[in-house]
Amino acid sequence: MSYLSHIGRSRMFWFHLGAILTIVAWGISFVSTKVLLDNGLQPTEVYIYRTLLAYILVLAVCHKRILSNSLRDELLFVACGLCAGSLYFIAENTALEYTLVSNVSLIVTLAPLITTLLVGAVYKSEKPTKGILIGSFIALTGVGFVIFNSSFVLDVKPLGDLLSLAAAVSWAVYSLVLRKLNAFYTVMFISRKTFFYGMLTALPFLWFQPEQTSFSVLMKPEVWPNFLFLGVFCSMLAFIIWAWSNKGLGAVKANNYLYFQPIVTLVASALFLGEKVSIIGYTGCALILAGVWLSDRFGSRKANSRHK
Repeated sequence: MSYLSHIGRSRMFWFHLGAILTIVAWGISFVSTKVLLDNGLQPTEVYIYRTLLAYILVLAVCHKRILSNSLRDELLFVACGLCAGSLYFIAENTALEYTLVSNVSLIVTLAPLITTLLVGAVYKSEKPTKGILIGSFIALTGVGFVIFNSSFVLDVKPLGDLLSLAAAVSWAVYSLVLRKLNAFYTVMFISRKTFFYGMLTALPFLWFQPEQTSFSVLMKPEVWPNFLFLGVFCSMLAFIIWAWSNKGLGAVKANNYLYFQPIVTLVASALFLGEKVSIIGYTGCALILAGVWLSDRFGSRKANSRHK
């Protein structure tokens, strides 16, 4: 029994590590995306190009099977492409044009909390405990401190804030859909389908762009390395590892790691963009760590009580 328990703990360690590595990549991705946008690329272009690269790489090793088991499952994959791809990224990026970056960051980070509430609503046996909810709210408070690192300015802009909320809800829905698909498909197949339908549903948005970025811009030394990082690490590897970690940890526990994303972005911005970190930012980091630890502790207790 002790040997099996050791094996179980070892597997859980790798699931947790996978989620952490994914969040590190996604946290740094904001810096890379900012560099690309500063070089004249449009938000939709950034998403399509990085996803195209990821799709080609996954297709090279996962190409024997094309279709899913049923039309229903194929539609669920379309939902994944929308909710974790085109709808999420375009809603988030468009929101930046209508509201403050701090507003977008704070509202999008509601995704773990929304996921917790959705899982509780859909799966009655997995209603969040009071401890998990308290931990989530503590972590969310910490996110607010991190985002308002240098100033406490919250300017309400209805359209931008609603788009940010749409992105958060979109990711939460993706987490629920992913839970259903994880039971029947490999993470490689799920990732490939998500990339494909994400690109497909994003293409119509290109019509709203005034012009396409020239090839010479894509070959600039400050552009193509960031595209490689976004496509290979933040899209291909991150989505594969995230789907695998989600399968092992569950949607609620895996999504709690999203609270760490602002910490990674804060550190990356300080290192690569020269942005300063205040005592408010450090306080936020501490609150996030405490909140996620509390949620994980109560979540583990609940899981253990169900197995007794």
